[in-house]
Order: sequence, then C-alpha cells, then structure tokens
Amino acid sequence: MSTETQIDKIKQIKYELTRFMMIYKFALEEMETKIEILKQEFQMLHDYSPIEHTKSRIKSPESIMNKMLRKNSEISLPAIRASIKDIAGLRITCSFISDIYYVSAMLQKQDDLKILSVKDYIKNPKPNGYQSLHLLVEVPVFLSDCQEHVCVEVQIRTIAMDFWASLEHKIFYKYSQAVPEHLTRELKNAADRAYELDLQMERLHREIKEIKDAQEEDDFEEELRKIIINNQQFHLPANFIKLLGE
Repeated sequence: MSTETQIDKIKQIKYELTRFMMIYKFALEEMETKIEILKQEFQMLHDYSPIEHTKSRIKSPESIMNKMLRKNSEISLPAIRASIKDIAGLRITCSFISDIYYVSAMLQKQDDLKILSVKDYIKNPKPNGYQSLHLLVEVPVFLSDCQEHVCVEVQIRTIAMDFWASLEHKIFYKYSQAVPEHLTRELKNAADRAYELDLQMERLHREIKEIKDAQEEDDFEEELRKIIINNQQFHLPANFIKLLGE
C-alpha cells in the first residue's frame, strides 16, 4: 500500500469516527433541549420544577474501545453502535422520588422519542444499594444528508441517590480487587439510609403542599367574599354567595 493510499485511508477513518461521535453529541443536545423546555415550562406555570439539574457525557473513543475489547467484540463502528448503548448519557437529578416518575412519564409521552427499555433500580435496587431509573431512548438526529436514530441512556435520580452513587464511584473507581465485605455492607447501609431520607422528604413535601393548597383555597374564598363600592370595601358573610346561588 502506497503512502498516499495510507493517508487517504487514515483520513477516511478519521472522518467516519468524527461523524460517529458527532451524532451522539447532537442526540445529547436534543435531549438537553427537551429537558430545558420542560424545566422552564414548570418554572413559569407552576413556580416549581421537578428537575433540579442535568449532566451529560459522551464516552471517549478510548473508553469505547476498552469496553469492546472486554466484550471480545468486533472493532468496527457498526458493531460498536449495536453493542454499546450508553455512549451518550444524560443524568437528570430531581428533588423527590415522585418527580423521577413524573419526568419519566413526560419523556415517554414525546412522540419523537422511542423508548427502547426502562430499568427501575428504585423499586428493584442493585445488590450494592444503587438506585436510579434508567431509560434507553432513541433520538432522531437530522443531518444535512440523512436522519440518524441515536441511543441515549437517561438516568433519573434524586439528589440523595446521586450523592450516594457519585461517592460510591469515587471510592471504587478502577478498583481491580474484590471489595472487602464490610465495605460493601456499609455502602449498602448508606444507600438504605439515603432512601429513608428520600421517603421522609417526600412525605414532608406532600404535607406542606396539602397545607399550601388548603391555604390558597381559603385565601381564594376570602377574596371572593370581598366587594368594593366607591373605594369602600365590604366583606360578605361566608354563606352569602352560596345563598344567592340557590
């Protein structure tokens, strides 16, 4: 093979790899836009958003290659795309457990997203205590010459779940030996306590909302019973409007 031919081949490989990684970047941007729209909608209409913040990442070519080698899989772009479904990842952090399922339901209702799988590690935690809701979604990406359907893994969790998972990852990142049993037991206990905190905060959130809703209802009824004539305010009896309506 001539030097010129080798250069042309390297250029072609570089082009295909760049295009391959690019579509995952665009798919993430599509998902981030969707989440931002939902977040702003709730903030504007309800003065509250179930979405605290998001974080995205794309696996590096080195990480993808290592994963394919561990799987003893063929090293080609079609094989990578078929084998590795979490090249693009989006993490959504919510305040409460109920928010997780609310956000998940909203995403699943969007017609242009195809839900490939749902894994509920909240109702069924992993043995080490890990909790999160995982969605594997297929996102349409429109390029100049074609339309691509790209897989994005979406993880939805509470702040407490994210705190535990992040520290667990830091503790055992690239830890090649068997984890001592007492450490796994302590981490599982920590995950259980984090979940108990989530349940407690969920209960408090629900009770405060009920109090707020009741107060707003009382305030609304109070406002209805006020009339102003010639800049003078009159306060109607509680049953006056009801009697007039009969």
